[in-house]
Parts: sequence; C-alpha cells; structure tokens
Amino acid sequence: MTDTATPQEEIQEVQPAEAEGTAQLHQSQQQPKADARRPRPPRAPRQQQQKQKPRQAAQQPQPQRARKVHPALEKLFELYPNMFGARFLPLKLGVFQDLLEKHPDDFKKDELKVALGLHARSTRYLEAVAAGLARHDLDGNAVEPVAPEHVHHAILELHRRRVQRNPGEDLRPQLVARIARAVEASGLDREAYAVLVRSRDEETNAVLDEALAELARQAAKREALLRAFEASGRSSEHEFAEMYGMDADEVASTLARARTERQPAAPAA
Repeated sequence: MTDTATPQEEIQEVQPAEAEGTAQLHQSQQQPKADARRPRPPRAPRQQQQKQKPRQAAQQPQPQRARKVHPALEKLFELYPNMFGARFLPLKLGVFQDLLEKHPDDFKKDELKVALGLHARSTRYLEAVAAGLARHDLDGNAVEPVAPEHVHHAILELHRRRVQRNPGEDLRPQLVARIARAVEASGLDREAYAVLVRSRDEETNAVLDEALAELARQAAKREALLRAFEASGRSSEHEFAEMYGMDADEVASTLARARTERQPAAPAA
C-alpha cells in the first residue's frame, strides 16, 4: 500500500551546561588573584562556533519518520486485502466507479480519487503493470490485459526512479532489454509497437529505437539459422545441432520461432 511520509518532530538531547559553568566559577574563586591576571586562551570566533553546531547535529542519528497511510487506502485494504494488501495487481479500468457504487457510505469521491492515485503511482503497482500482469476486478478475477502503452510507460517511470536512487550508474542496458521483452510480449510487430508508444521525448525514443534494433538483430540471427538448416540437407534438427555443436532443444525452439516469423502477419481488424 502506498505510504505518504509525514514529518515527525525530532527530539534532540541537550546536555546541561549549568554544572560545568558553576564548577569553573568555583575553581576560579579558589585560585590566587595572580592567576586571574594570566591571559586567557583565545576563544574561537562566534561564527566558527556557530558553524560547528550544524556539523555536530548532522552527525547525530536521525530518527525514522513516521508514515501515515491515507484513510481511504486503509479502508480499501480492509475490504479487498487481496488487491490492496501484500500483493498488488493491475486494476480493471473503471474500478473507481465500481467502488463508489459498491460502497457509497465508505468513500467520499474526492478522497477515493486521491487514494487510488497514490496506489497507482506506487512503485509496487508500477512493477505489476510493467510485468504485463492482467487487469483484475475487485474480486481478484483477471478481466483484461494491460495495454502495451501502459506497460511501456510503467517501465519508463520505474527506470526514472531507479536512476534517481542510483546516480552515476549506467542503467540504460537494463531499460533497453526490458523494453525489448515488452515488445515481444505485446504480440505486436516492431513497427506497430513503435507507432503506439513513440512520444515527443527524444531520449525515450532513442531507447525505444535501440530496443527495436536489438530485436531486429535477434530475428535476423534466427532467420540465418533457419536458412542454414534448410541448406544443410539434414532432415533432423537434432543432427543439425550436433553437427555445429549446439544445444538441440535450443536449436529446435529457435527454428520453430523463425518459421513462425516467416509467416505473413494477419491483417489488422
């Protein structure tokens, strides 16, 4: 469930200074007057003393901030623990209206809208969408697939958050590979997927083009293997794999996919 952090007052311990000051005053009264004429050690400038205080405060361990959950999210967890509890699943489109109709006395419209927005923007929910899980109704039944463009945008948002948490780390290869998997899982050809998700952002479009290019290279390798098999004169895929020292099961699956990709795509409805 999405938590919204709320600031908590920090309690800092302050060591009393009265006892130390009293002891120094008592000691000075017992010393001879000659000692009073001795030059005092130079004191640090006031600005330097003030600069030292923030450093000392920064070194002290900071208490954890309390987290407060939106009341409507708490209610959603009570009513639907399988959807808003330990596991997050993509919600069906129109779930907002479903909740209002089923629980008119439990939710205020504006509060429910805010709560669902927090839930849908949480990292755990975005991970479920990016994984391509189906959308579910309130009873936990899968009702419809997540649109490819929604999967794509969830992947981009998760990448943006990881970059913020790991500055300086090159996460681009992971993003390219994940988009490539999303393209294959969408069931669309590369051109149709690109038309669907391409945006005005040049950087994300460049990553998309890189993923599509990698998929094209993989498809070309599969086609080359199929042609090599056909030209070998071997009737057995297992025999062909042994001839080149390759895994027989991997060769068989690759050839099967290459044959499928040779078939013309069905016309759009």
